[in-house]
Amino acid sequence: MLENEIDIPIYLITGFLEGGKTSFINFTVQQEYFQIEEPTLLIACEEGEEEYDLELLKKHNTVLEVVEEPEDFTFELLKSYQKKYHPDRIILEYNPLWSVKKLEEMKMPKGWGIVQHIVTVDGSCFQIYMNNMKSIFMEMVMNADMVMFNRCTPELPLANFRRSIKVVNPAAEILFEDQSGELTDIFEDSVPYDLKADEIVVEDVDYGIFYVDIGDHPDRYEGKTVKFKGIVLKSKDVGAEYFVPGRMAMTCCADDTTFIGYVCKSPEAKKLVMGQWVTVTAKVGWEYMDVYHEEGPVLYAQEIKPCNQPESEMVYFN
Repeated sequence: MLENEIDIPIYLITGFLEGGKTSFINFTVQQEYFQIEEPTLLIACEEGEEEYDLELLKKHNTVLEVVEEPEDFTFELLKSYQKKYHPDRIILEYNPLWSVKKLEEMKMPKGWGIVQHIVTVDGSCFQIYMNNMKSIFMEMVMNADMVMFNRCTPELPLANFRRSIKVVNPAAEILFEDQSGELTDIFEDSVPYDLKADEIVVEDVDYGIFYVDIGDHPDRYEGKTVKFKGIVLKSKDVGAEYFVPGRMAMTCCADDTTFIGYVCKSPEAKKLVMGQWVTVTAKVGWEYMDVYHEEGPVLYAQEIKPCNQPESEMVYFN
Protein backbone atom coordinates (compact mmCIF):
# COMPACT_ATOMS: atom_id res chain seq x y z
CA MET A 1 0.00 0.00 0.00
CA LEU A 2 1.35 3.41 -0.94
CA GLU A 3 1.77 5.89 1.88
CA ASN A 4 -0.63 8.40 0.28
CA GLU A 5 -3.36 5.71 0.34
CA ILE A 6 -3.11 5.25 4.11
CA ASP A 7 -6.05 6.75 5.97
CA ILE A 8 -5.64 4.77 9.20
CA PRO A 9 -1.98 4.62 10.26
CA ILE A 10 -0.63 1.58 12.08
CA TYR A 11 2.13 2.18 14.63
CA LEU A 12 3.82 -1.20 14.85
CA ILE A 13 5.63 -2.04 18.10
CA THR A 14 7.56 -5.32 18.14
CA GLY A 15 10.00 -7.02 20.49
CA PHE A 16 10.38 -10.26 22.38
CA LEU A 17 8.37 -11.02 25.53
CA GLU A 18 9.32 -8.72 28.44
CA GLY A 19 11.27 -6.54 26.02
CA GLY A 20 9.53 -3.32 27.10
CA LYS A 21 6.76 -3.00 24.50
CA THR A 22 3.94 -2.45 27.00
CA SER A 23 5.96 0.09 29.01
CA PHE A 24 6.76 1.99 25.84
CA ILE A 25 3.12 2.06 24.73
CA ASN A 26 1.86 3.03 28.22
CA PHE A 27 4.28 5.95 28.16
CA THR A 28 3.49 7.01 24.60
CA VAL A 29 -0.31 7.13 24.88
CA GLN A 30 0.01 9.67 27.71
CA GLN A 31 2.25 12.08 25.83
CA GLU A 32 0.85 15.39 24.65
CA TYR A 33 2.24 14.97 21.15
CA PHE A 34 0.31 11.69 20.74
CA GLN A 35 -3.15 12.99 21.64
CA ILE A 36 -5.98 13.04 19.08
CA GLU A 37 -9.73 13.47 19.46
CA GLU A 38 -10.64 10.40 17.44
CA PRO A 39 -10.44 6.85 18.90
CA THR A 40 -7.24 4.82 18.94
CA LEU A 41 -7.34 1.01 18.74
CA LEU A 42 -4.59 -0.85 20.61
CA ILE A 43 -4.17 -4.46 19.46
CA ALA A 44 -1.96 -6.58 21.74
CA CYS A 45 -0.76 -9.92 20.41
CA GLU A 46 0.69 -11.18 23.67
CA GLU A 47 0.39 -10.45 27.37
CA GLY A 48 3.55 -9.95 29.43
CA GLU A 49 4.09 -9.28 33.12
CA GLU A 50 3.13 -5.63 32.77
CA GLU A 51 -0.54 -5.03 32.05
CA TYR A 52 -2.31 -2.11 30.45
CA ASP A 53 -4.18 0.31 32.69
CA LEU A 54 -7.64 0.24 31.14
CA GLU A 55 -8.69 3.44 32.92
CA LEU A 56 -5.60 5.21 31.59
CA LEU A 57 -6.32 3.97 28.06
CA LYS A 58 -9.94 5.10 28.36
CA LYS A 59 -8.79 8.53 29.52
CA HIS A 60 -6.82 8.85 26.28
CA ASN A 61 -9.63 7.52 24.08
CA THR A 62 -7.86 4.21 23.46
CA VAL A 63 -9.56 0.79 23.37
CA LEU A 64 -7.71 -2.49 23.85
CA GLU A 65 -8.19 -5.79 22.03
CA VAL A 66 -6.02 -8.82 22.84
CA VAL A 67 -5.29 -11.55 20.26
CA GLU A 68 -3.85 -14.64 21.93
CA GLU A 69 -3.16 -17.01 19.04
CA PRO A 70 -1.50 -16.33 15.68
CA GLU A 71 -4.21 -18.19 13.77
CA ASP A 72 -6.75 -15.72 15.18
CA PHE A 73 -4.88 -12.72 13.77
CA THR A 74 -6.65 -12.54 10.41
CA PHE A 75 -7.91 -10.02 7.90
CA GLU A 76 -11.46 -10.85 8.96
CA LEU A 77 -10.66 -10.09 12.62
CA LEU A 78 -9.10 -6.73 11.76
CA LYS A 79 -12.04 -5.89 9.53
CA SER A 80 -14.40 -6.61 12.44
CA TYR A 81 -12.39 -4.22 14.62
CA GLN A 82 -12.73 -1.56 11.94
CA LYS A 83 -16.49 -2.00 11.88
CA LYS A 84 -16.77 -2.06 15.69
CA TYR A 85 -14.52 0.86 16.66
CA HIS A 86 -13.97 2.99 13.52
CA PRO A 87 -10.49 3.91 14.83
CA ASP A 88 -8.55 6.84 13.48
CA ARG A 89 -5.26 5.04 14.12
CA ILE A 90 -3.92 1.67 15.30
CA ILE A 91 -1.21 0.76 17.80
CA LEU A 92 -0.20 -2.84 17.11
CA GLU A 93 1.86 -4.62 19.77
CA TYR A 94 2.96 -7.57 17.67
CA ASN A 95 4.57 -10.84 18.69
CA PRO A 96 7.63 -11.36 16.43
CA LEU A 97 7.35 -15.13 16.86
CA TRP A 98 4.28 -14.81 14.63
CA SER A 99 6.61 -13.54 11.86
CA VAL A 100 6.99 -9.85 11.08
CA LYS A 101 7.49 -10.72 7.42
CA LYS A 102 4.12 -12.45 7.37
CA LEU A 103 2.56 -9.35 8.93
CA GLU A 104 4.14 -7.07 6.32
CA GLU A 105 2.71 -9.24 3.54
CA MET A 106 -0.72 -9.59 5.14
CA LYS A 107 -3.80 -8.06 3.58
CA MET A 108 -5.12 -5.19 5.69
CA PRO A 109 -8.53 -3.51 5.84
CA LYS A 110 -8.95 -0.70 3.33
CA GLY A 111 -7.00 2.38 4.38
CA TRP A 112 -4.87 0.62 6.99
CA GLY A 113 -1.08 0.75 6.60
CA ILE A 114 2.09 0.65 8.69
CA VAL A 115 3.63 4.13 8.97
CA GLN A 116 6.15 3.51 11.76
CA HIS A 117 7.83 0.38 13.09
CA ILE A 118 9.56 0.49 16.47
CA VAL A 119 11.42 -2.43 18.06
CA THR A 120 12.08 -2.55 21.80
CA VAL A 121 14.96 -4.68 23.08
CA ASP A 122 16.02 -5.61 26.61
CA GLY A 123 19.71 -4.80 26.33
CA SER A 124 20.62 -7.27 29.07
CA CYS A 125 19.14 -10.10 26.96
CA PHE A 126 20.37 -9.03 23.51
CA GLN A 127 23.17 -11.58 23.28
CA ILE A 128 20.73 -14.35 24.25
CA TYR A 129 18.44 -13.26 21.41
CA MET A 130 21.33 -13.31 18.95
CA ASN A 131 22.53 -16.73 20.12
CA ASN A 132 19.12 -18.41 20.09
CA MET A 133 16.72 -16.44 17.86
CA LYS A 134 18.96 -14.55 15.48
CA SER A 135 16.94 -15.06 12.29
CA ILE A 136 13.70 -13.96 14.01
CA PHE A 137 15.40 -10.93 15.52
CA MET A 138 16.95 -9.86 12.22
CA GLU A 139 13.62 -10.24 10.41
CA MET A 140 12.07 -8.04 13.09
CA VAL A 141 14.58 -5.18 12.73
CA MET A 142 15.13 -5.35 8.96
CA ASN A 143 12.52 -2.71 8.13
CA ALA A 144 12.25 -0.99 11.51
CA ASP A 145 12.37 2.80 11.75
CA MET A 146 13.68 2.75 15.31
CA VAL A 147 15.32 0.16 17.57
CA MET A 148 15.27 1.08 21.26
CA PHE A 149 17.52 -0.80 23.67
CA ASN A 150 16.31 -0.49 27.26
CA ARG A 151 17.77 -1.56 30.64
CA CYS A 152 21.27 -0.74 29.40
CA THR A 153 24.34 -0.55 31.64
CA PRO A 154 27.84 0.76 30.87
CA GLU A 155 29.21 -2.79 31.01
CA LEU A 156 27.23 -3.94 27.97
CA PRO A 157 28.98 -3.86 24.54
CA LEU A 158 26.48 -1.35 23.14
CA ALA A 159 28.65 -0.40 20.18
CA ASN A 160 28.49 -4.02 18.99
CA PHE A 161 24.72 -4.06 19.53
CA ARG A 162 24.38 -1.01 17.31
CA ARG A 163 26.57 -2.41 14.56
CA SER A 164 24.57 -5.65 14.51
CA ILE A 165 21.46 -3.63 13.69
CA LYS A 166 23.09 -1.19 11.28
CA VAL A 167 24.42 -3.83 8.91
CA VAL A 168 20.89 -5.19 8.43
CA ASN A 169 19.12 -1.82 8.49
CA PRO A 170 21.49 1.16 8.03
CA ALA A 171 18.58 3.64 8.11
CA ALA A 172 17.27 2.58 11.54
CA GLU A 173 17.49 5.08 14.38
CA ILE A 174 19.05 3.36 17.39
CA LEU A 175 18.47 4.61 20.92
CA PHE A 176 19.67 3.43 24.32
CA GLU A 177 17.88 3.79 27.65
CA ASP A 178 19.47 3.21 31.04
CA GLN A 179 17.85 1.18 33.81
CA SER A 180 15.84 4.23 34.89
CA GLY A 181 14.27 4.55 31.45
CA GLU A 182 16.27 7.66 30.55
CA LEU A 183 17.87 8.07 27.14
CA THR A 184 21.57 7.85 27.66
CA ASP A 185 24.92 8.32 25.96
CA ILE A 186 26.58 5.74 28.20
CA PHE A 187 28.24 3.99 25.25
CA GLU A 188 31.18 5.34 23.34
CA ASP A 189 31.30 4.21 19.74
CA SER A 190 34.94 3.13 19.66
CA VAL A 191 36.66 1.26 16.84
CA PRO A 192 39.39 -1.41 17.00
CA TYR A 193 41.90 0.51 14.86
CA ASP A 194 43.81 3.75 15.20
CA LEU A 195 41.89 6.65 13.66
CA LYS A 196 44.83 9.00 14.34
CA ALA A 197 47.33 6.94 12.35
CA ASP A 198 48.71 8.32 9.08
CA GLU A 199 47.37 5.16 7.47
CA ILE A 200 44.32 3.56 9.08
CA VAL A 201 44.85 -0.19 8.71
CA VAL A 202 41.62 -2.21 8.89
CA GLU A 203 42.21 -5.86 9.78
CA ASP A 204 40.13 -8.53 8.03
CA VAL A 205 37.99 -9.21 11.11
CA ASP A 206 37.21 -5.50 11.50
CA TYR A 207 35.94 -4.75 8.00
CA GLY A 208 32.30 -4.84 9.08
CA ILE A 209 32.95 -2.30 11.81
CA PHE A 210 34.79 -0.09 9.33
CA TYR A 211 31.96 -0.32 6.78
CA VAL A 212 29.30 0.75 9.29
CA ASP A 213 31.39 3.41 11.04
CA ILE A 214 32.52 5.25 7.91
CA GLY A 215 28.91 5.59 6.82
CA ASP A 216 27.83 6.86 10.22
CA HIS A 217 30.79 9.13 10.95
CA PRO A 218 32.25 10.44 7.67
CA ASP A 219 33.97 13.26 9.55
CA ARG A 220 36.25 10.68 11.21
CA TYR A 221 37.55 9.48 7.85
CA GLU A 222 37.24 12.24 5.27
CA GLY A 223 40.68 13.17 3.96
CA LYS A 224 42.37 10.25 5.69
CA THR A 225 44.07 7.21 4.19
CA VAL A 226 42.71 3.72 4.80
CA LYS A 227 44.02 0.28 3.93
CA PHE A 228 41.99 -2.95 3.79
CA LYS A 229 41.36 -6.13 1.82
CA GLY A 230 38.33 -6.57 -0.41
CA ILE A 231 36.92 -8.55 -3.28
CA VAL A 232 36.41 -6.69 -6.56
CA LEU A 233 32.89 -5.87 -7.74
CA LYS A 234 32.94 -4.14 -11.15
CA SER A 235 30.51 -1.91 -12.97
CA LYS A 236 28.66 -3.19 -16.04
CA ASP A 237 30.46 -0.39 -17.86
CA VAL A 238 33.72 -2.12 -18.77
CA GLY A 239 35.45 1.24 -19.18
CA ALA A 240 34.38 2.64 -15.84
CA GLU A 241 37.19 4.10 -13.76
CA TYR A 242 35.74 2.87 -10.50
CA PHE A 243 34.95 -0.41 -8.75
CA VAL A 244 33.69 -1.51 -5.35
CA PRO A 245 36.12 -3.37 -3.08
CA GLY A 246 34.09 -5.07 -0.38
CA ARG A 247 33.11 -8.22 1.45
CA MET A 248 30.20 -10.60 1.78
CA ALA A 249 28.42 -10.08 5.10
CA MET A 250 26.23 -12.53 6.96
CA THR A 251 23.06 -10.75 8.05
CA CYS A 252 21.22 -13.53 9.88
CA CYS A 253 22.16 -16.98 8.61
CA ALA A 254 24.47 -18.74 6.18
CA ASP A 255 21.89 -18.48 3.40
CA ASP A 256 21.29 -14.76 3.94
CA THR A 257 24.30 -12.73 2.84
CA THR A 258 24.86 -9.38 1.16
CA PHE A 259 27.82 -7.62 -0.44
CA ILE A 260 28.95 -4.48 1.41
CA GLY A 261 31.46 -1.92 0.18
CA TYR A 262 31.98 1.62 -1.07
CA VAL A 263 32.88 3.02 -4.49
CA CYS A 264 36.60 3.27 -5.18
CA LYS A 265 37.79 5.47 -8.05
CA SER A 266 40.93 4.48 -9.95
CA PRO A 267 42.17 4.42 -13.57
CA GLU A 268 43.24 0.82 -12.82
CA ALA A 269 39.63 -0.27 -12.27
CA LYS A 270 39.17 -1.39 -15.89
CA LYS A 271 42.14 -3.76 -15.53
CA LEU A 272 40.81 -5.51 -12.45
CA VAL A 273 39.06 -8.86 -12.64
CA MET A 274 35.65 -9.35 -11.12
CA GLY A 275 35.95 -11.43 -7.95
CA GLN A 276 39.69 -11.06 -7.40
CA TRP A 277 41.02 -10.14 -3.97
CA VAL A 278 42.96 -6.90 -3.61
CA THR A 279 44.52 -4.79 -0.89
CA VAL A 280 43.37 -1.21 -1.36
CA THR A 281 45.10 1.87 0.00
CA ALA A 282 42.91 4.89 -0.60
CA LYS A 283 42.10 8.41 0.51
CA VAL A 284 38.54 8.89 1.75
CA GLY A 285 36.22 11.49 0.23
CA TRP A 286 32.49 12.19 0.48
CA GLU A 287 30.38 13.00 -2.57
CA TYR A 288 27.22 12.22 -4.50
CA MET A 289 27.27 8.99 -6.52
CA ASP A 290 24.49 7.73 -8.77
CA VAL A 291 24.96 4.20 -7.43
CA TYR A 292 24.19 5.48 -3.91
CA HIS A 293 21.37 7.78 -5.04
CA GLU A 294 22.78 10.19 -2.45
CA GLU A 295 26.05 11.42 -1.01
CA GLY A 296 28.33 8.85 0.56
CA PRO A 297 31.92 7.68 1.08
CA VAL A 298 34.10 7.55 -2.03
CA LEU A 299 37.60 6.05 -1.98
CA TYR A 300 40.37 7.46 -4.17
CA ALA A 301 42.85 4.64 -4.70
CA GLN A 302 46.52 5.33 -4.11
CA GLU A 303 47.54 1.71 -4.48
CA ILE A 304 45.77 -1.52 -5.47
CA LYS A 305 47.63 -4.81 -5.00
CA PRO A 306 46.42 -8.37 -5.67
CA CYS A 307 46.34 -10.44 -2.47
CA ASN A 308 45.25 -13.78 -1.09
CA GLN A 309 41.74 -14.11 0.25
CA PRO A 310 41.46 -13.82 4.04
CA GLU A 311 41.09 -16.90 6.21
CA SER A 312 37.39 -16.13 6.53
CA GLU A 313 35.77 -14.48 3.51
CA MET A 314 32.58 -13.73 5.43
CA VAL A 315 32.08 -10.63 7.60
CA TYR A 316 30.27 -10.93 10.92
CA PHE A 317 29.03 -8.11 13.11
CA ASN A 318 28.83 -9.50 16.63
